[in-house]
Amino acid sequence: MLNLLWILLGGYVAGILLPLCLPRRPEAQRFTAGVSAIVAAGAGIILGFLGLTSSEPITGSLASTIPLLTLAIRLDSLAAFFVFTISVVGLAASIYAIGYLRHSAGSASIAALGALFNAYLLAMTFVVLADNGFFFLLAWELMSLLSYVLVVTEHENMEVRYAGLFYLIMTHIGTAFIAVAFLIFFQSTGSFSFETFRQPGQPLSEDMRTLVFLMALVGFGTKAGIVPLHVWLPYAHPVAPSHVSAVMSGVMIKTAIYGLIRVYFDFFGGQFPWWWGFTVLFLGTTSALLGVMYALMEHDLKKLLAFHSVENIGIILLGIGAGMIFQSYGLRELAALGLLAGLYHTINHAMFKALLFLGAGSLLYATHTRNMEEYGGLLRRMPWTGFFFLIGAVSISALPPTNGFVSEWLVFQSLFLSFQIPTVFLKLMLPIAAAVLALTGVLALTCFAKAFGISFLAQPRSPHARHAEEVPVPLCIGMGLLATFCIALGIAPMVVVPLLDRVVAPLAGISIEGKVLAMDGWALAPVNVEFSSLCTPALALLLVMLSLLGLGLAVVFGGRLKTRHYKTWGCGLNLSPRMEYTATAFVQPIKRVFSTIYQPTVKLETEFLDESRYFAKRRRFEFHIEPIFEKYLYDPLVAFFSTLADRLKVIQAGSLHLYLTYIFVALIALLLLAV
Repeated sequence: MLNLLWILLGGYVAGILLPLCLPRRPEAQRFTAGVSAIVAAGAGIILGFLGLTSSEPITGSLASTIPLLTLAIRLDSLAAFFVFTISVVGLAASIYAIGYLRHSAGSASIAALGALFNAYLLAMTFVVLADNGFFFLLAWELMSLLSYVLVVTEHENMEVRYAGLFYLIMTHIGTAFIAVAFLIFFQSTGSFSFETFRQPGQPLSEDMRTLVFLMALVGFGTKAGIVPLHVWLPYAHPVAPSHVSAVMSGVMIKTAIYGLIRVYFDFFGGQFPWWWGFTVLFLGTTSALLGVMYALMEHDLKKLLAFHSVENIGIILLGIGAGMIFQSYGLRELAALGLLAGLYHTINHAMFKALLFLGAGSLLYATHTRNMEEYGGLLRRMPWTGFFFLIGAVSISALPPTNGFVSEWLVFQSLFLSFQIPTVFLKLMLPIAAAVLALTGVLALTCFAKAFGISFLAQPRSPHARHAEEVPVPLCIGMGLLATFCIALGIAPMVVVPLLDRVVAPLAGISIEGKVLAMDGWALAPVNVEFSSLCTPALALLLVMLSLLGLGLAVVFGGRLKTRHYKTWGCGLNLSPRMEYTATAFVQPIKRVFSTIYQPTVKLETEFLDESRYFAKRRRFEFHIEPIFEKYLYDPLVAFFSTLADRLKVIQAGSLHLYLTYIFVALIALLLLAV
């Protein structure tokens, strides 16, 4: 496995250096960056898989001249799972980028983009491999800075610069909280080694443990995008190049899930009070519901997908939160089930969200717009993109036989099993969370019915859509790879569950593979087969048979199948794209039902003919929804700090003598405190 790690490292380093050594040759730069990343990601997939099947973790370290810093890595089952997930998405995105970056030729440096993308994937891999707190923070910071630089690729645009600055501020706030959590561990153990975090000589007090829990929740939660720390996602993800958006949304925010599991289940050994789990569960429920509700109102396709990341992070936290609650009551089998469900949805979301972002990138490549209102009729012009996007839409809507259905089913089962908890309050709260999850599923299905229907069906609504063509082969291969994983992860949980059980067993203290897989592995059962069970291969086979049965009945009773062309009746008028159902109209009923949350603002301007006010010459319709977290939380905070900065700027007098005085006073104060 060490050789695979060197291939991974060498591939990404080659991808960083080679494009920069080929000036004025954009085709060669694009090719070398892409192939290097493909080799490295391929090695990462094998490394992750071998790490998942290995009985012992692989460790290694390299001393550094920087105090307290050791370049230590550890490939245990949890790290291997995330290395595998990162590498699969990285492989698909790298193949996709070979074709997609033609789109960027002339507007951005291909060499810089390729080098940064390789460095970004490498930093992300080291985040999950790091076995030292200092090293972890360096890799985390490098990952954040590289993602910021990739986000501002089109920095000439004011919207992009604002999104980049917003993301940079939010990610550094999160890093500061994580650093505080690690410093508390360091204060107790005298080392940044994760091994000492796991087995401290002197355990942390309850207050310090609670402080670490909160610091980790805010720090990692900011990167994950849980509500109300999610506000950077709808700004940063849409403006990045699409293959970067796919990696950011598919796997970068999952590194925060890795961090939460590592701290709560590994460092703390799964020992925590029930309210920790309830807090995670509550935040997950809120994020899932609000994420999908805001996604419904978006007509910018990439922004819509960004809000769905908030929703799916919420679903992952529902599984993890339920697992933490069960763990606190000693129900280890159920705790393992909740954690397994959360991890299953983690890899599923990585696959279908990356697929959907690549699909959105293909639409952007072909039409040069992200606005769904300017799409329409693209299925005929882009059949492969439409097919892959449909698989992603079905997966994220949790419909069988795709992967989203399996993991959400497991999350539901873990929540319904709350009747075994002795506390009445939690017995009620977990089913309520399940009910909210059901509502979330319905809204997600509505949202992607809108996204697919408005984008791919009916007639083109703009010249861009009218002249769109299918994207190049590398883009289709990248999407096809992820679509294959979406189907495979849905049909073959008997392969996935044993691998995930290897991740969960050391964290929850019990293996549940034998209790989750029934009927020789062909059916899923949530610990108890009498409670419920599900056979996904049989379900997929049933769907295929029903489809064939419907086709057969059509042939038998409908006569010979043939194509018939008729002109659609348009009430005596010629049909035009302006007569189509729009994305705005599609969500109008839901906007009315949830108007308390959305707080919509509608503006209708009418210009009448000079001859009569009974006939309109032109009408202009606008509607906006109120971003409540920005209005009531972030805007007041920004105003407060702006005011504070204005008042404190008097100390910035521009005098060197005055600054030296500040330093002298600060030193005296520190000496007095030390005494």
